[in-house]
Amino acid sequence: MNEFNEYVRESFSAFGDIVIRSMMGGYLVYLNGKLIGDICDSELFLKRTPTSDRLLADSELRYPYEGSKTLMHVFDRFEDTDLIAELLEGMYAELPEKKPKKAKGN
Repeated sequence: MNEFNEYVRESFSAFGDIVIRSMMGGYLVYLNGKLIGDICDSELFLKRTPTSDRLLADSELRYPYEGSKTLMHVFDRFEDTDLIAELLEGMYAELPEKKPKKAKGN
């Protein structure tokens, strides 16, 4: 895992279980089991929810990789722990639960 990924994990880990998984040349960022965003080329992109739209209103909407949805490009907000806490708590509540895997053979 690169230095930026570790920095994101450390910055967010006070607010829940953060897992960063390698996927398609980038990384997926999970908070307590829910996908909250991507890391591509050492840049963080978060999913759009009512909370992220409100708290990160000045963030640029970008495509982290070809074929993706637009996500919020997040930069230099990692020192603001109050913002991170409100952001992650709100996003977690607004994002759907992970769908259970279907049993094979049913």
